[in-house]
Amino acid sequence: MSTLSTSSASNNELDIRGLGKRYTHAQAKSGELQVLEGIDLHVPAGRFVSIVGASGCGKSTLLRLILGLDSQYEGQILLGGQAIAGTGRERGIVFQDHRLFPWLTVAQNIAVGLRNAPFTAKEKTELVAEHVALVGLTGFERSWPHQISGGMAQRVAIARGLVNRPSVLLLDEPFGALDALTRSRLQNELQRIWQKEKITMLLVTHDVEEAVFLGDRVVVMQPSPGRIRRIVDVDLPHPRNRSDPAFIALRDDVLSDFLDFDSDRAPLAAQPVGAADTGQPWRLQLAW
Repeated sequence: MSTLSTSSASNNELDIRGLGKRYTHAQAKSGELQVLEGIDLHVPAGRFVSIVGASGCGKSTLLRLILGLDSQYEGQILLGGQAIAGTGRERGIVFQDHRLFPWLTVAQNIAVGLRNAPFTAKEKTELVAEHVALVGLTGFERSWPHQISGGMAQRVAIARGLVNRPSVLLLDEPFGALDALTRSRLQNELQRIWQKEKITMLLVTHDVEEAVFLGDRVVVMQPSPGRIRRIVDVDLPHPRNRSDPAFIALRDDVLSDFLDFDSDRAPLAAQPVGAADTGQPWRLQLAW
């Protein structure tokens, strides 16, 4: 690792208290749609927390608020004990789409994350080289985005999110657009990077297995409005083994929250895949 200092542990703690978010909505009875309600979450420094939930439960909205892209909300979002105000270098993000600039090389794309950083040119060069190596892209520094695979491009995006030493790295479905084999490899890579860097990470995903594989803690969200259903501690050693009976039991426990689940009604009997729509509430269907 570089000799450049990282953020202190106290600055990496994330506290969310009574968070709520609503949008103006013409079709809502009150004229406003409540997207998030009563979110209370503490993320200790250096921990990896996964947030899992169905589409529409407000996961990505929550990340937008933490990133500082929207200041209109109820409650508090504190990083290191200080209320966040707008975007800042202390919060990095990796999106599902790598969003690389096609006219920049791998190294130049990573360096974009340092544009407003208070480092010297020499320090920036060292940081870029360090993070190229961290994500396993040594030898591809001068490659253009069209010359590398989708998985490699997502590694560049991860390096760009980490290069300025943020206190918290937010990950919004970072592997959702990748094939299963590449996704599995990058999950292992991200786990290795997190163990090496010990940065606070907050992952949003639809993939329950991914959430359990990566997270120290899994936050299960439910919709209408988006709120926390429960928080599951993942007390399993790293590196994780997907075939470990304890891992499978935890994965299935979290999955049970999405099987035949409706937030306002009693659980329903399972509907076979391919059955006709009877107007019953949505339920998750899985094919193994």
